[in-house]
Amino acid sequence: MQELGTSGAAERARAVYDYGETAIFASTADPRFHMLLYVPPAAAEGRRVDLLVAVHGTGRTSALELRDGFAEFGLYNDCAVLCPIFPVNVRGDGARSGYKYMEEGDIRYDQVVLSMVGEMAEKYGQDWSKFAMFGYSGGGHFTHRFTILHPEKLWASSIGAPGSVTLLDPDRDWWVGVRDLAERFGKPFDAAALAQVPVHMVVGALDLETWEITHKPGSTYYMEGANDPGETRPERLRSLKASFEAEGVTVSFDEVPGVSHDRLKCIGHVKAFLTRTLKEMRA
Repeated sequence: MQELGTSGAAERARAVYDYGETAIFASTADPRFHMLLYVPPAAAEGRRVDLLVAVHGTGRTSALELRDGFAEFGLYNDCAVLCPIFPVNVRGDGARSGYKYMEEGDIRYDQVVLSMVGEMAEKYGQDWSKFAMFGYSGGGHFTHRFTILHPEKLWASSIGAPGSVTLLDPDRDWWVGVRDLAERFGKPFDAAALAQVPVHMVVGALDLETWEITHKPGSTYYMEGANDPGETRPERLRSLKASFEAEGVTVSFDEVPGVSHDRLKCIGHVKAFLTRTLKEMRA
């Protein structure tokens, strides 16, 4: 459908809203969910570009911050940036954290992201069968669990300061472990595929507050073992690192001195990791 009266106007609108810092789009597969992108000039010229999916934290507004924060990286590295938006209260119950654990009622958030990537790959004429993912805080929850579930989809994964972590424990069920992955998500844990993914983890050394990350009995996501990986975000991320490395994953780890829970002070480490990984991948 053409909203504008002339092909010239339509082309100009496409340049304004579909390239560079784009408009916010609803997902065709499930319009409850939205996305915004940075699409570099190379894509408009018909060249192949890679893709980074950058996942917001609990407040959701960081989706815009991440899109804009990675735009320069995307420009100089021929890499589009897709930032999904999973609204709070999507099921009318006020819930904030469902996306972090991949499932909420009938919603599978991993499948929502995969459908967004597929839709945008078709829109821009790109092969995004593999992409990178970064998330910080709530987005770090999502990113490491997506990495566990879908390692075959990723050329890199950068995990920032998740409040809780899923260890690769075959003796505990999701979300604390991975014992019931096949029954719950329809695919078993694939350690060999995970070991092929370059993984980066980043957290501020002073990210020590625990009020939002300690699971209490009776709370929505409490499970036995939920707090076992440690009290603070750095402790929990180090536990995740050890768990990944025990399965053969190579992990780059940045514990940033003097930084608390601040994504913008960690994002430079993420860009350095992604730039290095892209260079190696394209060599």
